[in-house]
Amino acid sequence: MTNTGRSLRADAQENQDRILEAAARAFSRQGADTSLKAIAKEAGVGIATLYRRFPAREDLVEATYRSETERLAGSAADLLAERPPDAALRAWAERFVDYMLTKNGMAEALPGILAAREGLRTHSRDLLRAAIERMLTAAAEAGTLRADVPADDVMMAIGGVTLIAGHEDQRELASRLLDLVVAGLRPC
Repeated sequence: MTNTGRSLRADAQENQDRILEAAARAFSRQGADTSLKAIAKEAGVGIATLYRRFPAREDLVEATYRSETERLAGSAADLLAERPPDAALRAWAERFVDYMLTKNGMAEALPGILAAREGLRTHSRDLLRAAIERMLTAAAEAGTLRADVPADDVMMAIGGVTLIAGHEDQRELASRLLDLVVAGLRPC
């Protein structure tokens, strides 16, 4: 990837953010082989702008994966500020399904990227685990969810829901299953 660690100018950062958002939507709908020209158009930038920041398709897929993972993990704090902790976890689980839809759209490209970028998979899991742990801890302190369930178990349960109902046409089923997961976390 071309990210050198330097911060971007405000307009360049805005363009990059729009590209990553458009790429996430496109990958979710059409997969990682979607037209880069269409992504640039949806983002409101020229194709040269996209290629300047992401010279190879794999760079865009990786950056989208990183961005979506960071966005999902970061949303836990916002949800906890807006809702009771158990409701925050439930809302976050819906966002996790959306995240997995995007990730599934990149499924063909991701294994090679994850294998080539050492630590990327672990870093992503750690971010998501920490977000879940934060919500579980807050909910346990509030007395709304059990304190004895590890974040990894919750992540696996939510991930299992996406394996069963991780398609856009199965959102209602996914929501019902997420309700069951959260109900299973309530104190007896």
